[in-house]
Amino acid sequence: MSYQKIYFSIFLSCLVLCLHAQDKTFQIHTLAFYNLENLFDTINNPNKLDEYSPIMELKSNKTEAYNQKVKNMAKVIADIGYTDSQNTPAILGVCEIENKRVLEDLVNDPLLKPKDYGIIHYDSGDVRGIDVALLFQKKIFTPLNTSSHELKIYDNHNQKRAYTRDQLLVSGKLEGELIHIIVNHWPSRRGGETRSRPKRIAAAKLNKYLIDSLQVIDPYAKILIMGDLNDNPNNPSVKKILKPKSNKTRVGLKALYNPFFDFHKNGLGTTAYRDDWSLFDQIMVSAPLLEKDYSAFRYYKAGIYNKQYLTHQKGRYKGYPYRSWSNGSFSNGFSDHFPVFIYLIKEIPKN
Repeated sequence: MSYQKIYFSIFLSCLVLCLHAQDKTFQIHTLAFYNLENLFDTINNPNKLDEYSPIMELKSNKTEAYNQKVKNMAKVIADIGYTDSQNTPAILGVCEIENKRVLEDLVNDPLLKPKDYGIIHYDSGDVRGIDVALLFQKKIFTPLNTSSHELKIYDNHNQKRAYTRDQLLVSGKLEGELIHIIVNHWPSRRGGETRSRPKRIAAAKLNKYLIDSLQVIDPYAKILIMGDLNDNPNNPSVKKILKPKSNKTRVGLKALYNPFFDFHKNGLGTTAYRDDWSLFDQIMVSAPLLEKDYSAFRYYKAGIYNKQYLTHQKGRYKGYPYRSWSNGSFSNGFSDHFPVFIYLIKEIPKN
């Protein structure tokens, strides 16, 4: 068993113990984020560069590969947090999806259809045709306002506009409690980390603007930032722009807490490349979600969902995320990223 698996097993044991401590009962909801690794359909869209998607590059069996890819994604989503909440995620942010149609196929998979997921999605100007979106169980979460925010960035060398993913802001009520969620997929490290860094700095600044806008209206706003940031918790975009704290006891009213600092410090990651783990997928929360009064939903724990079936079991990439696409073919894997999640809990009053 790998170090990551041992760490996660200990975490789950502690969670079950704590939730049943002192004869208290808690309602628990899982909020998660998952990079679905190029969930594209098989239909060519002349208005997008979707021909560069792995599914479009397959010479045959596109439909079979697509259907299996959807099933594989649904299985993972159905599993995240289920052991502790006895439910699939109440709210799930996703990225690397082509359009709303693929999300409709996903939520109508037999594993997810009974949960009646709603979809919040906007088409963005990303050059590859990929977007972010939010899925939510309608019986648990009620959206009140949604908006898509364009990230305007330019290539430092030729000053041409670099089209990338928009940032999705959703405000709504989780069982009657107002929360705000920002879903992200920041610019990649294509061309090198240093050269591409200003693009992620710009993405972080847009996030900061959205957070500040919410907190001007309500300093006690419950805000969650989730996404594939293409940066680690200690990179400048996160550490210097968003400035989250790694210790939740030191988070001021308008500050953020990033539980994934400690995961990264301990060598854990969500994606791997050349034997180097990165923790690009993160979820951060604002201070009001950290209060100790559990009469309302509060942050409890975070985790990386890295079950054994999501990893390569042998060979050169043993232990890496078991990705869907490899060497121009469908591998029947899942994603090149592990999902991340947090638990929000609320004490259920005794009768």
